[in-house]
Amino acid sequence: MQSARGFEYGVRHIISPQSGAVCDVLLGILDLDRDYIHFLLDLGSIYLNHNRLKENSSVSVGDYIRVHTKPRRFLTNDGKWSERLVFQNEHFVVAKKISGLPVHASVDNQKEHLQNYLESTVGCTLYGTHRLDVPTRGLIVYAKTQEFQTAFNKLLIAREIKKIYRALVEGQNLSKGILTHYMEPSPRAPKKVAREKQEGWQDCVLEILDIELKEENRSEVRIHLHTGRTHQIRAQLGCENHPIVGDHAYGAKKLWEEERVELEACELSFINPLTGESHNFKI
Repeated sequence: MQSARGFEYGVRHIISPQSGAVCDVLLGILDLDRDYIHFLLDLGSIYLNHNRLKENSSVSVGDYIRVHTKPRRFLTNDGKWSERLVFQNEHFVVAKKISGLPVHASVDNQKEHLQNYLESTVGCTLYGTHRLDVPTRGLIVYAKTQEFQTAFNKLLIAREIKKIYRALVEGQNLSKGILTHYMEPSPRAPKKVAREKQEGWQDCVLEILDIELKEENRSEVRIHLHTGRTHQIRAQLGCENHPIVGDHAYGAKKLWEEERVELEACELSFINPLTGESHNFKI
């Protein structure tokens, strides 16, 4: 039995009518060939009773199977991640993320993401700390130990990590100084922000440090991020009618087919909470 919920996104919700290997069960239900089902299995796009499958496991009558038949695809591993490593020690690594790549596995794709590629490069398990949007590029930190991950996350919560971004935006009327908005607490994107405080909405604070006027009615701005909400910089600049170049989701002209916006995490500074050592990274 299949549910219609999620069909427009290629998601199939199935209650298994028989026992057997999951690929054999799906062959009898979905209009997909065996090679494609194995591809989905390898990509991490098939779940059994809410757990992602990693092999052609056995299912029983009545088991719940969820299949993402149209998984979102990202950049494949180009083998150049050692060139993009900025720093590493026994506690963490810093790398330069490129546009068009998520920082961790998505619900329908466990292979094509930065963390996976870096783990293959450095030869150990890595743990996520903070995020960059798929279209954003720049500096990002992964922990090598869960101890450092926990300590680093405490720095994030205490706002003791300095993050500087560089953005190329449409228009030339921005001003230096603090920019504050309030974001609707919704999991959906694009994010909705308002200039006036709304009950239950999260504060979004950034500081525009420098502005350099560019050709084609554009400006390059240097931004100190004070709070770290999802899509915060993109949403705030879009609300001010100065969307980031290429950021179609927040009002800019669509320039590229690939997921790319002119936003870069260019500086990152913090004190290692385990050693007290000061770290400053720049692109």
